[in-house]
Amino acid sequence: MFKTLDKEIILKLQENIPLSLAPYKDMADELNLNEDEFINRLQSYIKYGILKRIGAIIYHRKAGFKANALVVWKINTKDLDRIGEYLISIPEISHCYERKACSSWNYNLYTMIHEKDRDSCNNVILKISNAISCTNYKILYSTKELKKTSMKYFT
Repeated sequence: MFKTLDKEIILKLQENIPLSLAPYKDMADELNLNEDEFINRLQSYIKYGILKRIGAIIYHRKAGFKANALVVWKINTKDLDRIGEYLISIPEISHCYERKACSSWNYNLYTMIHEKDRDSCNNVILKISNAISCTNYKILYSTKELKKTSMKYFT
């Protein structure tokens, strides 16, 4: 399915992207490719649905974001799409997922919020609660980061 070169490119994409003015050129150089060939391959991966996007991972704790809260919300099913669209526009929210509720845990919308401290995080949560008219939520603060890695598709 994948040629050796394709696997090498995907392996390279699984690493940290170089902090430079020409990161694709740097990655291409490491694979003995020219930058255009490297970019053309990436574009073909996107065209054929192999690659959805390329994104940076921010190490939020190193960047000064010490409070990380998983906030679970109980949202009326008919309002989920509208509220979800609103929530994904909020910069402090990094993840937003709909999940099936169950009788013992009736929350169906999950958000991950990052802020510099708990007070700031609580203020964001309160603003969101007021904006979406939802007071039925729980806040689960992270106490320790156990793992933060990107997916590895080839090793």
